[in-house]
Amino acid sequence: MHALIVDDSTTIRKILTAYLQKLGFDVTAAVNGRDGLDQLRAMKKADVVLVDWNMPEMDGLSFLRAVRADAEYAGLPVMMVTTNAEMANVSEALEAGASEYIMKPFTADMIREKLELLGF
Repeated sequence: MHALIVDDSTTIRKILTAYLQKLGFDVTAAVNGRDGLDQLRAMKKADVVLVDWNMPEMDGLSFLRAVRADAEYAGLPVMMVTTNAEMANVSEALEAGASEYIMKPFTADMIREKLELLGF
């Protein structure tokens, strides 16, 4: 299984990488949405994407919309992992095609539970 993490925070990328590797994922990381799209296109196959909302160059919602606009990634699970905790943000992300939504700060158990909901 291969996961793509898209987050501008080095610390969050390291934490998520450690959590996902313990769950058996190979991990690729990107520093913003534009880099995330490049990494996604370069990968042979991504099984899941975890993406932050607030990033420079291309935010997570724009990344999500770009992924959902590409038929090649129609079934790709995308989990928003963000500090945006307002219900309007959650609704906007889900309407744009997010598969799951998790708010920072998070724990390893929270990530595992969301992944289980996605079938992992």
